[in-house]
Amino acid sequence: MVRRGAAALQAARFAEARGLFEQVVAQSRGNIQIWLMLAYACRGMRDVVATEAAIDRALGSDPNNIGALVIKGDCRRDAGDIRGSSRFHERALKIAEGQRLPADLGREIDRIRALAQETARTYRATLEGALDRSDVLRSRRFQHALDILFGEREVYQQQPKMFYFPELPQRQFYERDEFDWVEGIEAQTSAIIAELTELMRDQRDFRPYLVTDSNSPRREFHGLADNRNWSSLYLHENGYPVAANVARAQKSYAALQTAPLCHITTRAPTIMFSLLKAGAKIPPHTGMLNTRLICHLPLIVPPGCGFRVGNETRQWEVGKMLIFDDTMEHEAWNDSNEDRVVLIFDVWRPEITPDERAAIVAVFQAIDEFPG
Repeated sequence: MVRRGAAALQAARFAEARGLFEQVVAQSRGNIQIWLMLAYACRGMRDVVATEAAIDRALGSDPNNIGALVIKGDCRRDAGDIRGSSRFHERALKIAEGQRLPADLGREIDRIRALAQETARTYRATLEGALDRSDVLRSRRFQHALDILFGEREVYQQQPKMFYFPELPQRQFYERDEFDWVEGIEAQTSAIIAELTELMRDQRDFRPYLVTDSNSPRREFHGLADNRNWSSLYLHENGYPVAANVARAQKSYAALQTAPLCHITTRAPTIMFSLLKAGAKIPPHTGMLNTRLICHLPLIVPPGCGFRVGNETRQWEVGKMLIFDDTMEHEAWNDSNEDRVVLIFDVWRPEITPDERAAIVAVFQAIDEFPG
């Protein structure tokens, strides 16, 4: 009887197939394959109610059966339950991801993937229309929230490699006008560029940003270890000013003393001119501790350069500071034919209180005093 039913279903004799499969299940001989074939037969007859009843039995046996999830989603859609339909179809798509599927099931997956994309577009247009009619103001953050809701923007969180300070806002960028010291530093851009120009005449004091240490295991980072494609000239390093370089860039160094530089033993601040060679890229990575913010003062920025923090990409503009949390995944690239240079330094996060700053410094003093 099952073979006859399968043959009838294959030949699109849906009523005959349905009758045969209903006889089988009436004899308590139903399994997931029988319920699936009964559902296909009922669907061929356009009997939505019977199709869904059969597919519910199939899903009761195997909640992750891809074919059953596809049909259940179709039934919900036919019933006008678009949300319910999307949930079942999305589940089917997730389970099918990366699997080698039979040709007929693969075509079904392609169909519901296209349907899901169309549903997402309709859903977004509906919500956008409602917002437009309500005449509400949309902030940048609110628009980002919509992008996340629609799956068009990924959510990134702080991922410091060493020290995590809890309950800080998960912000990728801070804005320049939030800090009263930014304008004064930006006003010194021309003087800083003049000093940089002299420093770059032979670039002898620039060294690779990632330098291997014989006392530590070698760590590769996409070929950038000991590579001058990403290099730095330090004004302040390992807790102290680099006297020879400060002497050649006195205005640059002095300008930054108005910022709340985070003095954390040997860890910070770092003040450096960061050079990214033409065609070079800095792959995605995260910083060491989330108690600071990193500041970029762009000085030489040819076209074709870019900078991403989390889900937001911004362009460097000469003399306009970028301030960001480097414990969010970030990357940079220089697709031009010229070098790019920014002045980098780190400041305390504004949410860290003076007492908390002192405690952070104390714990890092203890860390640094530990042997080795």
